[in-house]
Amino acid sequence: MKQALQQRLGQSLIMTPQLQQAIRLLQLSTVELSLEIQQALESNMMLEAVEDEHEEGYGSSKLQDTESLPYEETPKAASEVEDVAGAAIGQDIPEELPVDSAWDDVYDASMPQTVSGDHAGFEIENQRTAGESLKDHLLWQTNLSSISDIDKAIAYAIADALDNDGFLRTSLDELRQSVNQDQIELDEIEAVLHWVQRLDPPGVAARSLQECLSIQLSQQGGGSPWLDQARHLVEKHFDLLAERDYVRLARRMKLSREELQQVVALIQTLNPRPGAHLQDARVEYIVPDVHVRKKAGAWQVELNAEVVPHLRVNPYYASMVRRADNSQDNTSLRTHLQEARWFIKSLQSRSQTLLRVATAIVERQRAFLEHGDVAMKPLVLHDIAEVLGMHESTISRVTTRKYMHTPRGIYELKYFFSSHLSTSAGGECSSTAIRAVIRKLIAAENSLKPLSDSKLAAVLSEQGINVARRTVAKYREAMAIPPSNERKRLV
Repeated sequence: MKQALQQRLGQSLIMTPQLQQAIRLLQLSTVELSLEIQQALESNMMLEAVEDEHEEGYGSSKLQDTESLPYEETPKAASEVEDVAGAAIGQDIPEELPVDSAWDDVYDASMPQTVSGDHAGFEIENQRTAGESLKDHLLWQTNLSSISDIDKAIAYAIADALDNDGFLRTSLDELRQSVNQDQIELDEIEAVLHWVQRLDPPGVAARSLQECLSIQLSQQGGGSPWLDQARHLVEKHFDLLAERDYVRLARRMKLSREELQQVVALIQTLNPRPGAHLQDARVEYIVPDVHVRKKAGAWQVELNAEVVPHLRVNPYYASMVRRADNSQDNTSLRTHLQEARWFIKSLQSRSQTLLRVATAIVERQRAFLEHGDVAMKPLVLHDIAEVLGMHESTISRVTTRKYMHTPRGIYELKYFFSSHLSTSAGGECSSTAIRAVIRKLIAAENSLKPLSDSKLAAVLSEQGINVARRTVAKYREAMAIPPSNERKRLV
């Protein structure tokens, strides 16, 4: 085939660098956005944070707080950012950058400033002391004990093999291989294991739940009148206890219903996960992006002013830009000025889009704010996108990892979206509301005769909600509620 050059004219949808930056900021969480703003402040000389929101800046641009909007109002599009040098250099800085490119293809990204010395990374979060883990707690007790070096090595291997709940899931032969001592016998490893099981917390290094409960009962004193019966129950009839077959259990142990209730109550005071409270897990705090309050009988939606600080273009550096100067310094100033202007506009666009979406969600879920989960309305991304004239992908980006603070608690925006099921009256019921009804029915059930999934489906059908048994089972498992045979109690 002969090669030739041809010209073609066509249309294609290509994102500009400004749109790419706006979309990237839109999908960031609160923590990621704060880091992005901090990096922009460190790398761009034109950007500065306004500590006092009432400070006047010689006509410089600020990222103003977006006021709370009632349902019928729609935010206006972000206005053009003006600064003191805007009139002089407006013709030199293009309003639209070339398409089919990234921001770094047009402007050189500056390296963020780093802090050197002893104060590097000095943050309040970095000053938090690490909690003591289960392994550290066991090693501390082992090092304080007068045992041989070989026994300490075995104890170290046992501590390394424990899972997060404090159970030993490794066999004795695997422990011997990890110690790398051929002369060690399995009996010696088992003896050290029994020694570790007497350490704190009680029940640690058990190989099964039955052994864990048995260890805890053996370490209790003789103050309880039902201690011997509890030990006998765990050692001989643990399978019946797991099946909650209290009738056969009472007959096997020759106890009355009231006596068996006392024995089971003693076993329920034990800890089935002895190592769970010694995990080194830092607490992650959620910072809400939106606040919802009820004022004068109407629900008002407001952005969290602490999430996005007030930003503006530094008027001093902006005034140093010269229109006809093509030197390297002046070009760098203009590059930073353009980056600052578009960064502020992208933050404004993010705030306004988030406020519009949150307002539309609150408008449709007012019943939830008034009455709770049972009043949740069916809602999908398409519903909000159609009302606001946006694409569903934009709504998905806005609602991901964004949180709303309501009088009922803090919820992710995704929480307000749920599928629906039909009702006998021809309407629709949200799956979130159905889960709330199931949880309410189980909380009010008779513990002697718990409601099965079929019975729950029948009760929901009587209330006009058409739901299958397998759907009830799926919702129950999603809420981490055990089946009816495991919810059975003596009282």
